[in-house]
Amino acid sequence: MDTRVAVVSIIVENDDATKEINELLSDFADYVIGRMGVPYKERGLRLISVAVDAPQDKTAALSGRIGSLPGVSVKTAYASI
Repeated sequence: MDTRVAVVSIIVENDDATKEINELLSDFADYVIGRMGVPYKERGLRLISVAVDAPQDKTAALSGRIGSLPGVSVKTAYASI
């Protein structure tokens, strides 16, 4: 199956969701190229960027599952190649 490179950008406003996000990312670990998390304490946010190389349906599933968590926003950008 063809894969696409994408960046999944996550904004966490609810610290209670952090454990679930990490569990979901572990479930998709075979597709993760790398990740970066930045705590923004002044605003009470966690910013996470995850680079993936996966079939588009897998990336969409990850994004959808993370985005369904309360207090979490997610957007995905795909490379054109």
